[in-house]
Amino acid sequence: MEGLVRFLKSSRTIVLVVAMIALGATISPALNGCSGDYDGRRYAQAGTSDAHRWSDNSSSDELSRFNAIFKTYASDPGNTRQLKHFRDAYKRIRAAYVEDIPEQRLIDTAIEGVRAKDPQPGSMTAEALVETALDAMTASLDPHSAYLNPEELRESEMVTSGEFGGLGIQVTQEEGRIKVISPIEGTPADRAGLKPGDIISAIDGKPVEGMSLRDAVNAMRGEPGSRIRLGIQRDNTPPFDVAITRAIITIEPLRWRLEGNVGYLRIVSFNEKVADGVETAIAEMKRNTGGKLQGLVIDLRNNPGGLLDQSLAVSDEFLQTGTIVSIRGRELGSDRTFRAERGDLIDGLPIVVMVNAGSASASEIVASALQDHERATVIGTRSFGKGSVQTVMRLPVEGALKLTTALYYTPSGEAIQARGVIPDVTLTGGDDGGEPAHEVDLPGALPAQGEARHSTRGAVDVNACPAIGESGDRELGCAINLLRAGSTENFLASVGLKARL
Repeated sequence: MEGLVRFLKSSRTIVLVVAMIALGATISPALNGCSGDYDGRRYAQAGTSDAHRWSDNSSSDELSRFNAIFKTYASDPGNTRQLKHFRDAYKRIRAAYVEDIPEQRLIDTAIEGVRAKDPQPGSMTAEALVETALDAMTASLDPHSAYLNPEELRESEMVTSGEFGGLGIQVTQEEGRIKVISPIEGTPADRAGLKPGDIISAIDGKPVEGMSLRDAVNAMRGEPGSRIRLGIQRDNTPPFDVAITRAIITIEPLRWRLEGNVGYLRIVSFNEKVADGVETAIAEMKRNTGGKLQGLVIDLRNNPGGLLDQSLAVSDEFLQTGTIVSIRGRELGSDRTFRAERGDLIDGLPIVVMVNAGSASASEIVASALQDHERATVIGTRSFGKGSVQTVMRLPVEGALKLTTALYYTPSGEAIQARGVIPDVTLTGGDDGGEPAHEVDLPGALPAQGEARHSTRGAVDVNACPAIGESGDRELGCAINLLRAGSTENFLASVGLKARL
């Protein structure tokens, strides 16, 4: 495992799942995600040589159309630095994006983005015009690709340490509405009671209808200690307001406890502290049970992801051998397979992994790796389905592109993208606070690839399981009962069901 982590660090493969900027948010074309995104965020320098060939003549024709718009609307049309900035970004998208996008479509969206501002001739600075064009061009690709201006790039780099300022919430935009993917556990948004599926209808009394995701996120940002009032719409509940105090958010990536001799490991996000924390937690569980640990429940519910190397390391801590995940992209040399090294922290004891619609990217890598190797049984609801890799490419002039450059594939060869992890045992009857969003619901999401290879073996109403802890967590009760039953068949039989073979 240490060799694997050293390899990742030396290859500068730092990846975010659903990336959370200062607000802590987002699966969005305008901002950075493990949240992860950052699972799948590799850093690269955009150079001049590309692995793919494309027609320089055709590109010149298309770029000349943008040049004409630039000269018409820029207040400083002689700013060749910004024109070069646009060309660098455009060429990098053409070469590196996971799909081959027609040149005309890219330039059309860039021009439409500028014209949507309804500018007067000579009214936009070259910098503002190019940023507007790049925002529009990348937004047309998929929900996770984006242009990051220098400020956004700095903010996007804050999350890997596990500390940032804001509300602690991941949001997306669906049919023009700002929808909560998940609050981050232990943050102001979580303590205020926000739930996956909540619709944010107003910010400090101002309706958000018609507002872009970026503008909504910016409106929710502010100084730590300041208050914000969100209008919330929740299924089967009258609209209500929630007051939240912004804070510097330090994410404790995991916590653990024992339920009898069963270990419970809650992983909140995959930041740089997780793998070491898991090892420490397992050692403490073994010590506190006198070496009689019965098994482990790994709770990945509402975990939006995080660093790729940490998801690989956590998977490797329970696998003896085999593929953890594969990455397949369009650029030559971009395909990679990551494998486990020998060593299992709990020596083959049974594992149950909990997932739901808020489990994304790095969480899906861990869940699918353990599931495919039959090292764990997965219980819950279908995960989010964020199975794409975002590479952050610094541009020569300024800022960076965050481009989807590849897709993740499970050990069995199934693409996670837009499909998610299908649990072995599906839980029903839970209170998710509304219809949870999935990757496939996002406008412009890349479609699922290939055929599904997993199907659930049975569905259980959570009310058939005991409530655990002060929160009365029946889903956890189901997971513990499943582990103690010794097999999926025994567990389903205990609640009067027969497993689907």
